[in-house]
Formats: sequence, structure tokens, C-alpha cells
Amino acid sequence: MPRATLLLAATVLSSVLAAGPVLAQTGGPTSPDKEAEGSAPAKGTRTGQASKPVETQPPNAPLQKPAFVEQTRAPQPAKMPKTTTAVVAEQLPLMWAIRFLPDGRLLASAKEGRLYIISQEGKIGSPIDGVPRVDSKGQGGLLDVVLAPDFKASNRIFFSFSEPREGGNGTSVATAILSIDEGGNGTLKNVEVIFRQMPTYDGDKHYGSRLVFGTAGELFVTVGERSDAKVRTQAQDLGSGLGKVFRLNQSGKPLADNPFVDKQAAQPEIWSYGHRNVQSAALDADGRLWIVEHGPRGGDELNRPQAGFNYGWPDATYGVEYSGKPVGKGTTAKPGTEQPVYYWDPVIGPSGMALYEGDEIPEWQGAFIVGGLVSTGLVVLHMGDDRVAFEERVPLNARVRDVRIGPDGAVYALTDDRDTGTSRVLRISRAK
Repeated sequence: MPRATLLLAATVLSSVLAAGPVLAQTGGPTSPDKEAEGSAPAKGTRTGQASKPVETQPPNAPLQKPAFVEQTRAPQPAKMPKTTTAVVAEQLPLMWAIRFLPDGRLLASAKEGRLYIISQEGKIGSPIDGVPRVDSKGQGGLLDVVLAPDFKASNRIFFSFSEPREGGNGTSVATAILSIDEGGNGTLKNVEVIFRQMPTYDGDKHYGSRLVFGTAGELFVTVGERSDAKVRTQAQDLGSGLGKVFRLNQSGKPLADNPFVDKQAAQPEIWSYGHRNVQSAALDADGRLWIVEHGPRGGDELNRPQAGFNYGWPDATYGVEYSGKPVGKGTTAKPGTEQPVYYWDPVIGPSGMALYEGDEIPEWQGAFIVGGLVSTGLVVLHMGDDRVAFEERVPLNARVRDVRIGPDGAVYALTDDRDTGTSRVLRISRAK
């Protein structure tokens, strides 16, 4: 919904919300480098005696008010499951993404530019041969990895990475055939870069990115706007690939029904624009794409990207600059831009996202599970009528880079420890 149409509602609701409890678990990052980065409720309702919001810290932008009641600081569910956490694998190199293979093993991408197979016993294999060179400075590296919809027949995978280029780098997407021998060692064959985010830029931040296949086999690619003030305004430019969600076929070409294929000077691969740095993405039960993107200091957003819609950055956003100054004019609503479905102030530092569909933790059925780099745990979003009805947190005391639902119904979290330069895979299950 347009930000401007909700300004009146924001004014009316501000006094009501001010009287309510304040939310959050940890304060927002102070610099870009720190960013990257009961039963489930009935749909569309906040039934029962819901508790106060999980967030208890004051917002970074206290004068900014939500545009509608459900937009931030949702209450926790009245009943929340007790969980237990086990270490599946540890002392891994600094990782970025994990995906379950059909046999239950994990395919994992390492920031340094390597792919690995992790066994069900938690042992990591030798680096997979054939991965192209990456630019791993700053927030760069080998990023997301996803299996093709027909992987069981084709053995094809897709992966995104910060590609070194003449004059800088950029987020690129490649595809390859994954060949794995009986010993668990793998090789990439027929590697082909099918898409490059343009323009190239000489920076080391805000690459995004997540890869999600739609229900018709289309590939959604999320990217960042490269962070720096001199280029981040290109998130609003349809001639630039910075700060966008792209929609491609499996050859990397735009689909014929993309919203800007016939617009002169626009990149035809664009699906939606005005994004900051999207590192969380997943389909809901109806096959619609949802994302959670890094905001500034107090402005992480949950959005449902729709064809041709503008999500505001940097012209309209919640939160403030890392310095504490307003972002631009401090505008949270602007005609022609969309309000976020939900936002966090302070931030959670979102990375990784999965729709929970399993039997291990039935209270989470249909909820989005989001990784928190700043909130250092899982963020569970119970949805109703395309709003966040309830939010709960599962503290893991670790930066969570990626989240997947295992074939056993447990939640698997990939951690990111910058101090040691290592990662772990954690299994979160229902406490017996």
C-alpha cells in the first residue's frame, strides 16, 4: 500500500501506540560493517491473551510512527514452544548459505569462494572444484546457492557471488552441474554466468543476495544498492540494477511478463525496485515472494515484492543513518512508494528466511523463520491476512546467516562468527 495513503492513519494511531509497550532485543548496528550484514494463531487474528512485544529497547527513531497498528512491535504469541539446540557441524569456514540435498546432506557456500558438502554426521568434505573466482572483501564472497527445481534429474545448481570485474565488482548469478562421487567430493561442470547486476561498482558492501525459484520455475534474484551515498540513489533508477529484485528464466533472461520489459531505458529483468540490501527471501504457502531487507539504523523491512512496485529506499524509509542523522529528509512515506508490511527499530539484521512447513514444531506451522545477525537468533513471524500477527524470538547467542527447514522438520541455522572466522550449523527442535 502506498506510504502516503497511510499518513493520516499514522497520525491517528501514534497516540495509541505510544501508550503501548515498546519492543526489540538488541540495538541497531553503529556502522555498515556490523550489518551483514501454544498453537499457531488463527490466520488474520490476534486471539487469546497475547503477551507484550519481544522488543524492549527504545527505537533509534522515536519520533517516527508506524502507519498502521500491525506494522511494528507485534506481540508475542500467548503460547510459545520450548526448543532445544544441538550442534550439527562446527569449525567450518565462514559460511553464507546452506541447502539440503535430496539425500539429506547439505550443500554449503563459504564466503571465501568455496562450495562444500556437509555430511549428515556434520563432516565437511573437500572443496568442490570449479567455483569461479569471487571478490571476498568486505561483505563480498560466494553468496547464495539453490538447487534447480529439477535437480534430481539434472544435478543443476544456481549460485550468486560478488564477481570481480574490470573497474570493480557486482553480484552475478551462475549455473553449473554438480557432480558428487561416492566419497562426497564434488566438481562443478559446465559453469556459466547467466546474469550480472549492472552497473559494476568499486565497493565492498550490499551485494544482497538470495535466490528463490517461483512456482513456475522462474528465478527471483535479490541484490543490494552497494551502500555508498553516491550510488544508493540508483535503487530508484530503472536503468540501474542496484537495489532491485530481478525475475529471470533459468537462462538468465527477463520473462516476457516482467513489468518493465517494454519500458524504454529500463532493465527488463527488474521485478521491483527501491530496495536497500535484501539477504532474506522465501515463498509463502501461496507461492508468493516475501523478502526481509536490511534497513539503516532502525529500518529493517518485511516486504512482499509485487511487479513494478517501488519500495521507497532511499527516498522513504524508517530508521536513521548510522551516524544518527535522518536518511535524506527523514521521510517514512512518499507518494508512489509502498509501506513495508512490517519493520524493526532497532534492527534484527536479517539474513536467511524459510517458511516453516513441518511436524517438529507445529506451533510454527505457516510462520516465516528469519535469521538475525544483530538479534543473534531466530525471528519467527506468524502471519495473518498478509500482516505480522505475532513475533517471537529464539535466542541462539550467535549471528545467524541462513535458515533452512530440514527434511526432519527441524530448523537448521547457519551461524557467522566474525571474531573466529568460523561458522556452525545448529539444529533447533522441539524440547522433549
